[in-house]
Amino acid sequence: MTTGSGDPGNYAAARLRLLGGEARSGPPRRRALSGLTDTWLASLLGDAGEGIALVAVGGYGRGELSPRSDLDLLLLHTGRDAHEVAALADRLWYPVWDLGIALDHSVRTPPEAERAAAGDLRVQLGLLDARHIAGDPQLTAALRTRMLARWRTGAHRLLPELREASLERARRHGELRFLLEPDLKEARGGLRDATALRAVAASWLADAPREGLDEAHRTLLDVRDALHLTTGRATDRLALQDQDQVAAALALEDADALLRRVYEAARVLSYACDVTWREVDRVLRARRPGLRRARRPAERTPLADGVVVQDGEVVLARTARPERDPVLPLRTAAAAAQAGLPPSRPALRRLAAATPPLPVPWPAEAREEFVTLLGAGEAAVGVWEALDAEGLVTAWLPEWERVRCRPQRNPVHRWTVDRHLIETAARAGAHVRRVRRPDLLLVAALLHDIGKGRPGDHSVAGEAVVRDLAARMGFGAADTATLATVVRHHLLLAETATRRDLDDPATVRTVADAVGDTGTLELLHALTEADALATGPAAWSAWRAGLVADLVRRTGAVLEGEAAGAAEEAERREHPAPRPTAGAERLAAQAWRTGGPVLSLRTRAGTPAEADRSDRAGRAGSAEGEADPEPVGVELLLALPDQPGVLPAAAGVLALHRLTVRAADLRAVDPLGEGRVLLLSWRVAAEYGTPPRADRLRADLVRALAGSLDLTARLAERERAHLGRARRYGAGAPPPKVTVAPAGSRLATVIEVRAQDAPGLLYRIGRALEDAGVTVRSARVGTLGANAVDAFYVTGPDGAPLPPREAAGLAAELERALGG
Repeated sequence: MTTGSGDPGNYAAARLRLLGGEARSGPPRRRALSGLTDTWLASLLGDAGEGIALVAVGGYGRGELSPRSDLDLLLLHTGRDAHEVAALADRLWYPVWDLGIALDHSVRTPPEAERAAAGDLRVQLGLLDARHIAGDPQLTAALRTRMLARWRTGAHRLLPELREASLERARRHGELRFLLEPDLKEARGGLRDATALRAVAASWLADAPREGLDEAHRTLLDVRDALHLTTGRATDRLALQDQDQVAAALALEDADALLRRVYEAARVLSYACDVTWREVDRVLRARRPGLRRARRPAERTPLADGVVVQDGEVVLARTARPERDPVLPLRTAAAAAQAGLPPSRPALRRLAAATPPLPVPWPAEAREEFVTLLGAGEAAVGVWEALDAEGLVTAWLPEWERVRCRPQRNPVHRWTVDRHLIETAARAGAHVRRVRRPDLLLVAALLHDIGKGRPGDHSVAGEAVVRDLAARMGFGAADTATLATVVRHHLLLAETATRRDLDDPATVRTVADAVGDTGTLELLHALTEADALATGPAAWSAWRAGLVADLVRRTGAVLEGEAAGAAEEAERREHPAPRPTAGAERLAAQAWRTGGPVLSLRTRAGTPAEADRSDRAGRAGSAEGEADPEPVGVELLLALPDQPGVLPAAAGVLALHRLTVRAADLRAVDPLGEGRVLLLSWRVAAEYGTPPRADRLRADLVRALAGSLDLTARLAERERAHLGRARRYGAGAPPPKVTVAPAGSRLATVIEVRAQDAPGLLYRIGRALEDAGVTVRSARVGTLGANAVDAFYVTGPDGAPLPPREAAGLAAELERALGG
C-alpha cells in the first residue's frame, strides 16, 4: 500500500482504510501500518543526500505500531548546516502533528546519540531497536552497530540497572496477571518486560526461554491494538468499562475470557523474566574477577534423594532417573520450597518430559512430599508457579486447569483464583501448629476454591471435586470426608460470625451440626483466617477475627460436651498402639538375653536389609507379617534393656546417619517376665542415597549409650559443615508449640509437640526430656509433610503423672529448648 505522495491527507485516508479492516488484524496489520508510515515519512524527507538518515526507534523500530502508538523517530545527521537540518526536521514533524499523531522525536549526530544513550537507559534501549526508514542507510547501520557493541561491552553494568528498573516498575504498577484493570505495557509481565528480554538477548549473556514467548507477546499487542481501536485513545490500561468491547473486537466470549487470555500471556512473560534474570545473575557472578575459577565444575550439594543444589538452583542429581521415579518431581519441588531455592528450568522440563504419571492412588511418599511443598510458606508460591508453567501441576491435578488464570471480579480479591489458592496454602503454613492435622489444613487450603469456574455454588461444586481428588491422592475415607466437609463449609464461620446472632443457641447448633467434630472445627478456623489474609487487606480485621473466634469457642464447647465416651477416649490414648507382633517380641527377648541393642532393618518390599550378623535371629523374626501396606522409607526395629538416654541416643544416631524419622513408636515390654525392654519401631528414610548398614547403626548406638560417641558435638559439627548451603530446615516456619494434652492419660502426662521437622529434632526433644528428669513411658512420633506431630507419655521419678504446674513448666521449657 502506498500513500501516493507526502500529502498528509492521502496518508490519513490510507491509514483509516487499513485500520478499518483492509488488512488482517494482529502482526499483519502492524507490519502494514509500519510499512505505510515508513513510506509516508520517507516521502516527507525526500532526497536529503548523504549524512542524513531518518531512523525509527523503540516500538516503531520493532514494527509494533498500534493504532494510537507514538511515532519514535530520530533524525540522524553528520553535522550539516544547522538551518538545513532544522528545516528538514520541520518538514517531518509538522505533518505528523497536524494529523494528531503523538510524536517522540530527536535530532542528533551519532556522537550526540551515543552520549544521550550513555546517560539514559531508556534511550539506549530504544536505539537497540533502531531501524532505517529513509536517507543514508550507512549512517543508520553504523549507529546501530556501535550501540549494540556498547551494550554488549557494558552488559555487566547495564543489565543490573535494567533489572532494577524492571523491579521498580513492577512495584509501581503491580503484576499484570492479577490486576482487574491492568496496564498492558508497564505492569510486570507486560510489553516493557518483553522489551527487556530482547535487550538481555542482545547482550549475548543470556536468553529467555522461547517456548510460548512470541505468542504471549503477540497476544498483548493484539489486545492493545483492539483497545486503541475501541476507545479511540492512546492508552495501555485495560479499564473495566472497555473490556467487553475489546473482547468483542477480538471475537472472545466475554470480558472474563479476555482477562484470562491476558493473564496467560503475562504468566508466560513473567516466568520467562524469572528464568532469564536468574541466568543473568549466574553469568555475572561467574565473571566477577575475585570469583573466577579455572573451569572447575560448580559444587553440587545433596538436598534430597535424586536432588542437589548447584549455582543457587535446585537441579537433578546425575544419578536421578526420572523415568523410573514418578515421585521425583514432587520430591524436587518440596526440597526446593523447603530450602527457599528456585528449581532449575531444565530440571523441570526434564521431569515434565520423562517422569511417568503418579500411580492412582498416590503412594504415601507422594502425599508426604506434596504436603511438604505446601507447608513451605511463601517459598512454595514461586516453586508452584514454576511447576505450573512447565505443566507439572495439571499432570498431578487436572482440575487445576479450570482455575488457572481465572479472574475474580470481586474487588476485595487481589489475586486470580489459582494464585489465591496457593497464597492461601502459604498463609495456612503459619497455622499448622494450631491443628492436629496440618496435612489436611494445607491440602484444604490449596483446594478450597477449586469449584470456581463450575456451574452453581463453588463450595458445593468444590466438595464433589475434592472427594474425587482426595481419593486419587490416596487419602483414606475419613480424611477424604474431612477435606470435603472443610471445602464445602470454608465460608461458614466467617459468614455466620458476621451475619448471625451468636447468642442464639440455634446459630451455634447449626454450625456444630455442619462441622461435626472439634478436629474439623479447628481446621475450618485456621483456613478461615488464611483464606481471608490471602484475599486482601479488606477481608480480615481484628473485629472479624474476634467474632470468628467467639463462634469457634461456642461451637467447640457444644461439640466437646457432646463427645461421647470421654473415659473410653482416655483409655484409647493410654493404649494407642496394638500389641507388639511376635517378631518384635522375639527381638525384645533377644535384647534381654544379650544385654545389648538388637536392630532389624526392613526395606519397603518387606525384605530384611543387610544387618549385623549377631541380629539375624531377631531380624528374621521381625520380618514375619509386619509389612506396611504403604510404607514411606525403611522400617527399623530396635530393642534394648531399659536404661536412661535411650530415646536421645537412638534419635541422635539416626540423625547422624542422615535418616529422617517419618514415624516412631516407643513402648516398654517385658518379654520374659524378668525386666523391662524398650522397643522402638521407626519408619525412617534416607535424606539421599541408600540407608546405612544396620551393623553401623548398632555400633554407633552402643558407643552413644556408653558415652564414647559425643552425639551433641557430632551433630553440631555436621550442622556447621553445611552452613551457607541449602538445607531443609524450614526457614520461616512457625515456631514450635508444646502443650500438655488435657485428660490425656490417667497413668502419664501427655506432652504434645508440634514443630518443623528437621535433622536432629527428635534428638533435641529426647535430650530435653532427659535433662528434665522425667521418664518417657511411651511415645508416638509422626511426620506430616514437613511437620512433626509427636506425643510423649511421661512420668515423674515416682512413676506417676506430673502435677499440673510441673507439667506446664516442662512444656514451656521444652518449647524454649526447641525454639532456640
